Amino acid sequence: MSEPDVTTIIAEVEAQEAELVLATFTHEQAWRLGARLVELATERELPVTVDIRKGTQQVFHAARPSTTPDNDSWIKRKVRVVYRFGASSYLVGLRARAKGTDFNADQGLLFQEYAAHGGAFPVRVAGVGIVGVVTVSGLAQQDDHALVVEALRELAGSRPAA
Repeated sequence: MSEPDVTTIIAEVEAQEAELVLATFTHEQAWRLGARLVELATERELPVTVDIRKGTQQVFHAARPSTTPDNDSWIKRKVRVVYRFGASSYLVGLRARAKGTDFNADQGLLFQEYAAHGGAFPVRVAGVGIVGVVTVSGLAQQDDHALVVEALRELAGSRPAA
């Protein structure tokens, strides 16, 4: 079976972003989301670092075994992409790929500052917009992204679109 093309993946990620809009996002919810991500990673023995921000405040951060300070660098770079472009770091990177461009060169942004790779997802609140970012770093970019989406769906109590 062949992998879906980039346009199909872009449509799926756009649907996820439209689906995963919360009614609220409190510090308690941020903590529960972070704890759930760590729990999922522990159950699956995944070497990830988890980071959750409300605005610019880091409200949750945990690093699992086999991660390094480099994961923290990836998190900061992915978070900058979400806040600057208003979309998940995965979606921003996919859109550049679909255009056949290098994201950093096309945008004139340093790779050391911005990484359009999967794993950082905007936390949106209905009627407000983006209020934070949840990020996972340590796996292949599509797997970082998928883990975040899984935990956000649990928090939101939603199901994937058919």
